[in-house]
Amino acid sequence: MPGRGHWQRRRVDFCNGGLSPPGDRLAKIPRRSQTLAVGTCPATEMVCPVKLSSAGYCRIKSKIKRQTSDVPIALTIAGSDSSAGAGAQADLKTFTALGVYGLTAITCIVAETPGKVSRIQPADPEIVSEQIELLLKSFPVAAIKTGLLCNAEIVAQVARSLRKAKGYRLVVDPVMIATSGDVLLEPEAIQLYQRDLFPLATLITPNLDEATRLLGHPIRDLAAMHRAARTLATKYGTAVLLKGGHLRGPRAIDVLSSGAYTKEYSAAFLPGVKTHGTGCTYSAAIAAELAKGAELPCAIAVAKKIVSSAIRSHFVWKSGRGKIFALNPRV
Repeated sequence: MPGRGHWQRRRVDFCNGGLSPPGDRLAKIPRRSQTLAVGTCPATEMVCPVKLSSAGYCRIKSKIKRQTSDVPIALTIAGSDSSAGAGAQADLKTFTALGVYGLTAITCIVAETPGKVSRIQPADPEIVSEQIELLLKSFPVAAIKTGLLCNAEIVAQVARSLRKAKGYRLVVDPVMIATSGDVLLEPEAIQLYQRDLFPLATLITPNLDEATRLLGHPIRDLAAMHRAARTLATKYGTAVLLKGGHLRGPRAIDVLSSGAYTKEYSAAFLPGVKTHGTGCTYSAAIAAELAKGAELPCAIAVAKKIVSSAIRSHFVWKSGRGKIFALNPRV
């Protein structure tokens, strides 16, 4: 048309998955040219040729190359903690800190803060198994950890789903009793843990209260911890890391027993820090290191340092109840 020359204005759609950025940019485009403009993709920072679509809009032909990532993947099967200090939220923070891509299968929703569990709403057991099986079919999962499984039906479904898959290393954190002292599992669920889930595990990580529940007698000192760890490892036919932080001595000592092999992991006990989620963070760090290919004793050593650092560098805020604490997992 006279006066309009060779150019017209067209809306430019950059190669960000077919979605235009806010305030779509306008570009002068030669009407008769097949390649109408060149733009820089805001997502990839690549210069891409733009072509006119049948609707008169410019489309980017993306030059992005498909790449295969070598980032290891770990899956947590756990509850959702509203305060994000424990459960799946704590696991994901820990996976990320250690350079591992985290997946989640949520077993329940927990309304809680450090020191108080207000309510637990279990997920439907079938959606728990659906999450697990879909993820294991879709991703090259190298390690899995379990946290709060909430009830017997969910424990059974998790064990059934995990038996269908191969090639992963499994850390079972038998979350039976919360740091606050709340009992989180009924006896039937604990029996299913022992019968169906423990035999699949690479490592079981009970604290002293949970080990007491499994053994039927209290564990009062380090010598008793060694005996208990050996007994549990023999009973369940897998490695057991018995966590001794609840002994409240000057050192937080954990005992690993695997067959004839026994090893202690020790760190300074940090009094006055009222966090929750230390067990979740610890087992998640072990799973992350196993996903990266570490041998079990080395994975535990790294995880012990991570959880000790997370306690030492904790967050603290003032609240209506005084102070509220949270772990700070980082490398």
